Amino acid sequence: MNEFRTPERHPAPVLMDDSPDTPLLLEIQQLRTPQIGPLDLSLHAGEVVQVAGPSGAGKSLLLRAITDLDRNEGQIRLEGHPRHTFSGAGWRRRVGYLPADPAWWADTVGEHLQSGDEHWLEALGFTPDVRTWTVDRLSSGERQRLALVRVLQNRPRVLLLDEPTANLDPDNTRTMERLIRDYLRESDAAALWVSHDADQRSRLGGRLFTMENGRLTESNG
Repeated sequence: MNEFRTPERHPAPVLMDDSPDTPLLLEIQQLRTPQIGPLDLSLHAGEVVQVAGPSGAGKSLLLRAITDLDRNEGQIRLEGHPRHTFSGAGWRRRVGYLPADPAWWADTVGEHLQSGDEHWLEALGFTPDVRTWTVDRLSSGERQRLALVRVLQNRPRVLLLDEPTANLDPDNTRTMERLIRDYLRESDAAALWVSHDADQRSRLGGRLFTMENGRLTESNG
């Protein structure tokens, strides 16, 4: 997808980790597409970095560029390994993207899920027979919750979350937040989380960036 990138001609320099207590997981340098950037960003183990901003500012495009779904240029490293050394599928297993409107390609829920990991389904309020449900019976909120399980089953090192709770009621929103937090802590993973919800941003904490006109600015709230 990334016709713009030429990593062999422009190798990414190795940056020093400015957070000695937590490992640097994702390192982004001079990322740009025709609509966003250039921008730099880093995520550390266990960290939630939030992105806010008006509609159309480029938040979803940022996540898609990191995932390598849209053409882009720049340098991205995961735990020191350049993105171009991974296959596309291998990269997206390790850098798990949850879009605002997840895609479904088969008739039943079970066809989209791996075996095992029932604890995640249970934590999100589903019984084991959810695997037999047809996708067309799912509400938008159920689709979001089940799509999170799909992503987590790959054990990603980084989560890219595009308003993952936008269609949920307050109780299910907090359940999702707890599950994601637990996963980050237990896996030493990190998350880049797009949210329009000021209350949610306050609960999640961590660094907050505002995106406007395709550029990121660190914010105090």
